[in-house]
Formats: sequence, structure tokens, C-alpha cells
Amino acid sequence: MKLAVVVQRYGADINGGAEQHARYVAERLGRHHEVEVLTTCARDYVTWANELPVGVEHIHGVPVRRFPVAHQRDVTLFARRQEAVFNRVHSLQDELAWLDAEGPTSPALLRHVQSSRAAYDWFIFFSYRYWHAFHGPRAVADRALVVPTAERDPAIGLAMFGPVFRGVRALMYNSHEERAMIQHVAQTADVPGVVVGIGSEVPDAPRAERFRQQFGITAPFAVYVGRIDANKGCAELFDYFERYSRTIRAELHLVLVGNTILPIPKHPRIHHLGFLGEEQKFDAMAAADVLLMPSYFESLSMVALEAWAIGKPVLANGRCDVLKGQVIRSGAGLYYENYPEFAEALHAITSARALRQSLGENGRTFFRTHYDWPVIERKYLDMLDRLERERDTPRAPGFFARRRRTLAPAADVAAAVPAGAVVA
Repeated sequence: MKLAVVVQRYGADINGGAEQHARYVAERLGRHHEVEVLTTCARDYVTWANELPVGVEHIHGVPVRRFPVAHQRDVTLFARRQEAVFNRVHSLQDELAWLDAEGPTSPALLRHVQSSRAAYDWFIFFSYRYWHAFHGPRAVADRALVVPTAERDPAIGLAMFGPVFRGVRALMYNSHEERAMIQHVAQTADVPGVVVGIGSEVPDAPRAERFRQQFGITAPFAVYVGRIDANKGCAELFDYFERYSRTIRAELHLVLVGNTILPIPKHPRIHHLGFLGEEQKFDAMAAADVLLMPSYFESLSMVALEAWAIGKPVLANGRCDVLKGQVIRSGAGLYYENYPEFAEALHAITSARALRQSLGENGRTFFRTHYDWPVIERKYLDMLDRLERERDTPRAPGFFARRRRTLAPAADVAAAVPAGAVVA
């Protein structure tokens, strides 16, 4: 079987998010089938500038075919079009204009998908909200699987995506909450789908002491791993941690691992280490008392799963349904929805060794049961085997239907989605 993994950007040095998710899946499925990655020449997810050469290269043994992006993102234009579709009555044409403004728009990539559809048995498209993952599945609907990586933000309320979700052969969900949300907005209960999530490359024995010696951090600390961004809840995290340091546990430090687009507070117990390699990242988590996950929007937190894989508890933002659900189902952490809850939960975890160990062991079990690579691989392989036995071709709206200005503001649709963790 020959598979195409289609994703907005791809590289060994692109860590976190859907791009790393796609790389892991491509590399793992490559052990069972012939896999090729189709992607753009972009590295930066804000500008989509063409930084990498057109053509084929091999990354960790997987061929990666790159295509140019037609234009960089105009941030002002994108913001204007997003305001129009998220907050006002609009047309399907308005949504298509938003999609083009968001990018990465790559007609060359789409032409390759169209012209080579017979060369691949199945196309696996990542991240529903991007240009390639809208036009690509419509071009090869009878061979398309989508990994939505959908978060609870207004984009999920855009009407243009419903026919794509309903028209593909299968949906590979990251979480129970993501599945419930998409089924509500797109009526996809009859589309084959499974909650898969993603595994991770977890070292056998990360070394906490190696991290402490390398960075000179000897005090107890909580760690945050990921992009340091207001959209990831980091501004609120900084506020909460500074308040916590003044009033409850002054000796606890906060270590930040990742690139930043947000100013870091000048605080004696906040340490920004920048981007770290995988070995250093796992060493940092092994040395920490707890991993903090302050994000408001996630389809799945890979770093939380990695923390659980090495037996570390997680303190998560309970206003994110996915994080709250993962914490409840795993029994491997606590969640908060305001500062008093943050302070009490953080103090409970960092001051009680027995609690940390118990939560950490629950995390190990949860990871092995649901997210170890053999489990993830088997879900993909089973779905592909099932689809080999079933084939159907869906339809999409035509020229005039796309231009009728009858669609509700996306923010209104998204706001009506039932909230809460899926605990059953």
C-alpha cells in the first residue's frame, strides 16, 4: 500500500503541533507501507515564506516532496477576513477568501495531489483548517483520511468544513472531545472515525541530574514545554506563577522550554531555556515536579502525554475541554479554572511526594494503554484495512451554492458547541 501524508510544513526541526504529529505518523506507518510526505517549502507558520527548496529530500528515511507557496500571508488582510467570517453573517465565498488568506496556498501541491491520485492508495491530510486540507480532500475524496487536529475556536464553526468532514473516507481524531465537537458541528456520526491520538519518541531513561548539572537549577521547579505565546495561556501562567511565588511557595521555580513570541517576565525564579533538543527536553521534564499545561485550545497535548510516559504529573487549564478530559480520564494530574484553584493544585502536587508519585504512575499506565506506539499504529492500520474493503465518492457544493450569503458567523456556531470533558 502506498500512502501520502499531506501537511502544511514538515521537518525534523519542526517540533510540536500537527507538524510533528504528521512526522511521527509518517515514520511509523513507513514501517508497514510505502509512505511519501507531500508538503510546502515553508518553515514559518506565520508568513509561510518559501525557505526550503522545491523537490524531494529524505528525512529519517521518509521521502518528502516539497511544493512552493504561491504567496506569503498578509497579516492585515487575514485579520480582516477572519473578522468577517468569525463574527458576521457571510457567504461561503467569504470563507474561501479567508482560507486563501490564511494559507499556505500551494496550487502546485494541489495539482500534484490531483494528477497523482492513482499513484497513492490513500492520502492522510493533517490539520483541517489549512488550504491544502480543504482543497486536497475534495480532489481525492474517495481516497482521503483527515486528521483534523481541531481546537475549540471559531474556525470549527465555518460552514465550508462540514462537507469536507462528511465527504472523506475516515476521520482520525485526537481526543474524545474533538470527536464530540466535530460530530456536533458537521454531523459526522456516520463517517468512519476513531480516537487515535499520537504516540511519542520517549527515551528509556531520561536523566534529571544531567539537566540540573547542565543548567545549574537545583531548586524544585515546575516546567512548561512548548511555544511561549499568549494563545497558549502563557501570559496568564506568568501572572499566576508570580502571584503564587509571592504568597504560597517562594522556593518553587518555573522553567520554560521553547521559543517565545511573548516577553518573559524578569523574575528570579523564572528561567527561559529556549528551544531544547529531545534529550534535554525529557531530562527537564524528569527533573521537574510537575508539567504545567496552561493552554486554552488543544486538540491533544503531546507534551502532556510525554510527561505521563515518564511518570510526571500534569497541572492543566480546565477551561480547555481536551486537557480537562485527559486529566480526568488518566487520573494523572489536576486541573484549574482560576487562580485559587491553580495555587491550591500546584501546592498540593509540589508539596506531597506521595501524590506526585501516584499521579505519575497513573500517567504511565494511561500512556501505555492508549498512546504507546503499537496501540497508535494498530488503529491506523486497522482503519486502512477497513477502508480497503469499502469505497465511496462524496459530493461538495457547486458554484452558486458556494456564493449564497446565508451562513452564520463562525463564532456563533462554535459558541453553541456543547462544552465539557468526555469522562465516560
